[in-house]
Amino acid sequence: MDSNLLENPYQIARAFQQRLGLHFSDQSLILRALTHRSSVNEHPFLVGDNERLEFLGDAVIGFIAADFLYHRFPEEREGSLTAMRSFLVRKETLARFARHIDLGSAIIMGRGEAESGGRERDSVLSSTFEALVGALYLDQGIRATREFLLPFFRPELEHIQSDQLTKDAKSRFQEWAQAELKKTPTYVTVDASGPDHDRQFTIEVRIDDVAYGVGVGRSKQQAAQAAAQDALARVHRT
Repeated sequence: MDSNLLENPYQIARAFQQRLGLHFSDQSLILRALTHRSSVNEHPFLVGDNERLEFLGDAVIGFIAADFLYHRFPEEREGSLTAMRSFLVRKETLARFARHIDLGSAIIMGRGEAESGGRERDSVLSSTFEALVGALYLDQGIRATREFLLPFFRPELEHIQSDQLTKDAKSRFQEWAQAELKKTPTYVTVDASGPDHDRQFTIEVRIDDVAYGVGVGRSKQQAAQAAAQDALARVHRT
């Protein structure tokens, strides 16, 4: 985007729509979706920042992702669907979607934020993408929003299936724990019952002595995998 547009938020919004082939009936919605809170003081005539639209867009993306996966995998169980949805809607994935459409260049932000690398920051890109989706939903409804999102979801799902979801539950939960909490989970046997030829183990997966999931199996490995799967389902529901 030409640097001379950076001083005119309205031109930025118009150019962004033309580049993506979008047209908002309510131009104030797309303008707000692109407006980072750091720019409001520098452009006092703006209608406000995009944080409310980000809140709405987060919910809309989650719903469309859930609906897409529900129909794409009619026989899949809830735990696996939850894990796939979490990968589709996580910050890193949404930031990648934003980079695909060069959203960073269209964000209306303060000079300080821009100079500090804000246009490339995952948190800024993902939140602005959510705001864009929220604005599109308000302006054009759920069908148009779904049509906008599915071309992002489909190739990402192929990546998930070939990479992340081929890993066992313990590996995936450890990745989550290290990424989100900077901690490594531990597995604790809390019960073992039954005769030697038919033992049943109950294992909890814990982080800092807090139980995140529990699983039962005929071997400790089987119970630990079940505990990790339970933990993944729990953390992705929150």
